[in-house]
Amino acid sequence: MKFFFAILTVAVFQFSASAQNSPNTKEEMAVASRVETLRQAMIDADGKNLTAVSSADLSYGHSDGQIQNQAEFIEKIVSKKSVFVSIEFQNQTIEIIGDVALVRHKLAAHTKDGGIEKDIKIGVLLVWQKQKKKWLLIARQAFKLPPTEKT
Repeated sequence: MKFFFAILTVAVFQFSASAQNSPNTKEEMAVASRVETLRQAMIDADGKNLTAVSSADLSYGHSDGQIQNQAEFIEKIVSKKSVFVSIEFQNQTIEIIGDVALVRHKLAAHTKDGGIEKDIKIGVLLVWQKQKKKWLLIARQAFKLPPTEKT
């Protein structure tokens, strides 16, 4: 798993230097639509849409270091072990590099896990890949924000 992220990081830095950032391109809008479908499916605990937007090979990383595969990620939400009352993606950027899209944002959410309500704010990197003309989420890594960025 560490090897995958190391290769991904190297590839991102190699290609991002030459990639042009054209805001609001057709592909960026398609990725943004898939990100919105993901956000709403997480709130609705909609297993069908969570499956539709994610790869069977998904690697879903949490800010505490926990890694889930597609089935684990979907089961936790659909079973309501993890409940999102609201989710807002802030300061989102989308960068397309060939058949890969990198989406970065801050996730601000109100959760109700195990009956305990809390507000969270974390950073997130989503990696999407275009497969058979559809953008699929292949990796997600959340990270804790520095205290100055949590407001």
